[in-house]
Amino acid sequence: MKKIAFFDAKPYDRTWFDALGQNYDITYFEEKLNHHTAKFTDGFDAVCAFVNDRINALAVERLYQNGVQLIAMRCAGYSNVDVKAAYEKLHIVRVPAYSPHAVAEHTMGLLLTLNRRLHKAYGRTREFNFSIVGLTGVDLYSKTVGVIGTGKIGRAFIEVCRGFGMRVIAYDKFPLKDSGIEYVPLETLLRESDVISLHCPLNDESYHILDQNAFSLMKKGVFILNTSRGALIDSAALLDALNDGIVRGAGLDVYEEEANLFYEDRSDTIMRDDTLALLVSRPNVVLTAHQAFLTEEALHNIAEETVKNLDAFFSGAPLDNEICYLCDRDKAAHGCRKERKERCF
Repeated sequence: MKKIAFFDAKPYDRTWFDALGQNYDITYFEEKLNHHTAKFTDGFDAVCAFVNDRINALAVERLYQNGVQLIAMRCAGYSNVDVKAAYEKLHIVRVPAYSPHAVAEHTMGLLLTLNRRLHKAYGRTREFNFSIVGLTGVDLYSKTVGVIGTGKIGRAFIEVCRGFGMRVIAYDKFPLKDSGIEYVPLETLLRESDVISLHCPLNDESYHILDQNAFSLMKKGVFILNTSRGALIDSAALLDALNDGIVRGAGLDVYEEEANLFYEDRSDTIMRDDTLALLVSRPNVVLTAHQAFLTEEALHNIAEETVKNLDAFFSGAPLDNEICYLCDRDKAAHGCRKERKERCF
């Protein structure tokens, strides 16, 4: 029975992995995977990691020296993995889509909460304060929402917005043909949108895609939503835009320095991240702790697809969900073994 080291384990993870992963010897570690905790993997065949594990070159080397063969990401993103360092040492697989609807619905939930001040109204009525002064929102109907990134989650959010009667425009480096989506240049999206929602992966090009210059182009009173990756937004620039009234409200499920904070109870500690403390203190900021994916359906799908990835790897089958260093490079120049149903190395 193959041994799997499962990092950053939470009770809700174990429910479905215990049920679906019975053919594997899974050891759950509460610690996040990094170059220090990689020492725990001696004798394991694979590791299962999540969004806030830090699998840098040193961690990769320690895993490799310990005999680990596979990094099974139980998420779609892999910007926290040094894929170049892992190439020809460790295979990497991911779960490209587990429930785009879960994330899209959470994104709309953030917008509705911000717009209609639901978080403030809840707090008031809990104290029997039934005043509605200061709770005025705007009609979302006919407003323009700009969606940055039109993958499965972005498209699911577009459908939700259309259900509200909103006009949708989008920006994507690789527009989908015959999709019925109105694509515009990024600058146009920034200028015309009443709501801007981020649904793109984090890479060198998208890092701080919403920076000080981007905020300067936006119309006054825009809503900002981010349920993708924290570093898509320059947090200091967002604070300035909130202070200047450019941003009417920000709904964030991610934060660029979340790795050592999110998924843990920090209520009894002093928050030393001043930027995060300032964001949380704003009445027009709603921050959730990277929970947009957290539905029963998504948790089931994550476990099911991760186990399928493990099964494929250890049986010698093609790895449909494999990623590697060359996946982010020119496939025409290097060739893509995955497209030939081969492994990346």
